[in-house]
Amino acid sequence: MAFEIISVIGLGYIGLPTAAMFASCKKNVIGVDVNENAVNIINRGEIHIVEPELDVLVQNAVRDGYLKATITPEPADAFIIAVPTPFKPCPRGVIPEPDLKYIEAAAKSIAPVLKKGDLVILESTSPVGATEQMAEWMAEARKDLTFPQQNGEKSDIRIAHCPERVLPGHVVRELVENDRVIGGLTAKCSELAVELYKIFVRAECVITNARTAEMAKLTENSCRDVQIAFANELSIICDELDIDVWGLISLANRHPRINILQPGPGVGGHCIAVDPWFIVSKTPEQAQLIHTARKVNDAKPEWVINKVKIAIADFLQANPDKTSKDVTIACYGLAFKPDIDDLRESPALDITKMISEFHAGEVLAVEPNISELPQSLKGVQLSTLSEALKAGDIHVLLLDHKDFKLVRPENGLLIDTKGIWRKK
Repeated sequence: MAFEIISVIGLGYIGLPTAAMFASCKKNVIGVDVNENAVNIINRGEIHIVEPELDVLVQNAVRDGYLKATITPEPADAFIIAVPTPFKPCPRGVIPEPDLKYIEAAAKSIAPVLKKGDLVILESTSPVGATEQMAEWMAEARKDLTFPQQNGEKSDIRIAHCPERVLPGHVVRELVENDRVIGGLTAKCSELAVELYKIFVRAECVITNARTAEMAKLTENSCRDVQIAFANELSIICDELDIDVWGLISLANRHPRINILQPGPGVGGHCIAVDPWFIVSKTPEQAQLIHTARKVNDAKPEWVINKVKIAIADFLQANPDKTSKDVTIACYGLAFKPDIDDLRESPALDITKMISEFHAGEVLAVEPNISELPQSLKGVQLSTLSEALKAGDIHVLLLDHKDFKLVRPENGLLIDTKGIWRKK
């Protein structure tokens, strides 16, 4: 099939790079997003996120007329849905449930412009069964068309799931080089999806069914979550035993079959911190290890907060002429991983927020990849690295940005959750 027009619904950290990749291959791409500001920025040939190489791709694609952004879906030959899939708010300790409202909204928004022969792919990381649910929403909206769950291979509309598998900061390269897992609702759906992605994907497109494709992404991220939980729990144990956990891990990793990850302040991002809950909520009795790993990683920020409170007490004991209002705490890093601007589900952001809520003194935040603080950090001051190093009485390293690796505070108390400022 000749895909002359491709539409990408959701122009965020995955959708925009995907749209730009198709456009770079001289395909006409319509990007759709509910954020009018993001749409306007893209139509100027600029980008609203931080991702290496993406700015050039978007600039060229818009200049050459292959990419345009809009808030309203238009007819196309293929639609890729790349919208967020958060979980519903719930009390602490309760297993959260997936929230498919954005997928539902995207499916219903494109339904009016669907025509016979179109392909719809769900890229959003989703709980098992989400692709089938998406198909049902579109079928309810377009009773004049047939869908795979109704007519199988003879359906008017083809539907598949193809989860994104890229690393922020390396998205442009990995979109091309990483294997893709493609699960169609029928064999023909899978074949057309492979044909679409092969426009720019050089790696292998591996075919399976939709449910297995959904579970593959959840499995990948849950595996990482379990591995990180082991490292985070190990760091807590080593702190109790007065052992340098990073030195210990370095020694253990000399074994040819051991590869322990590095501990940190928790787990963030819209994938690893969220996706395991999709498995746990679906099969709570069976997902014991996955559930435990989530609890370990979600508890790590509280452990860091306790270290901060101890540091404040130590500082005040060493400086009896001062009160907590006189203590300046500098927090280094707000993103969920190094050298990006993505704050989603970031433990560093949560820790900084918690510090600002209980601490009476000044709280500085150093995040070189953003220009303004989110609304949740009211009362926190965005600071430069040099300012924070001079002003901080307590330095809380939450992320190993490249800039942070080049310096080390000369004064004050250090809480290093990443092991880059420790004395080796």
